[in-house]
Amino acid sequence: MPAPRTNAADPTRLLALLWQESSTRAAPTSPGLPTPAAPITRRGPRRGLEVNAVVRAAIVLADASGLDGLSMRRLATHLGIAPMSLYTYVPAKAELIDLMLDRLYLDMDAPPMASLATPRERVWAVASTNWDLATAHPWVLGVATTRPGLGPGATRKYDYELGAFDGLGLSDVDMDSWLTLLLTVVRGAAQLRQESADARTDSGESDSEWWESAGPALVAYLTPEAYPLATRVGTAAGAAHGAATAPEHVFRFGVERLLDALNGSDRWEV
Repeated sequence: MPAPRTNAADPTRLLALLWQESSTRAAPTSPGLPTPAAPITRRGPRRGLEVNAVVRAAIVLADASGLDGLSMRRLATHLGIAPMSLYTYVPAKAELIDLMLDRLYLDMDAPPMASLATPRERVWAVASTNWDLATAHPWVLGVATTRPGLGPGATRKYDYELGAFDGLGLSDVDMDSWLTLLLTVVRGAAQLRQESADARTDSGESDSEWWESAGPALVAYLTPEAYPLATRVGTAAGAAHGAATAPEHVFRFGVERLLDALNGSDRWEV
């Protein structure tokens, strides 16, 4: 079954839903991100229930059970409304996922770019806020975002994050490319972390416990004579991290190398 993706619905209908029918979206909670345009308020048939409440309830369910555990019927039950009534608020699950992501983007807690003294601090702010988002809501990693929802939350997030690369003498295309590279590094490391967490849940073993049992068993097959680099480097990495993979290390290592590459292009002094 393919992974859910943003902008999977009719784009005209989706944009209207994101920008006009998102109901009473509160003003951004973070002072760091710009304020989006005020949406048009709309309510569903039940008095007191708004699209924003539906979206927040869906986020709670996804946080608890993942996207596989989120269905329109279960969401309706959670809200105490008839399943068919839910479709008067949100047309389908595809649009719901876009609204959920956009709500999270609106709620992201990010420091104002103007408060960060150096480009390095600004890049780390972008990396950290996205890492924290994936930590709090792991299901976002299961949503393909190559066709972004382009709602007010996604738009202001993009605008804010580009600010980390503004003023470095980069072209507009290069600013977008550096940001895409940064977010790809963060997402990849976060996915490694989630896969590690899933493995712990499924096996009942931590990564270090698995490595302690699997490592010695590999000795019979991976000899230095046959695989000199794999044995030497694998042994060193395993000893350093106590596991076959170290997502937090990958996250920090990847962001630092990206910063080194930018610094190497004489964009700023470290």
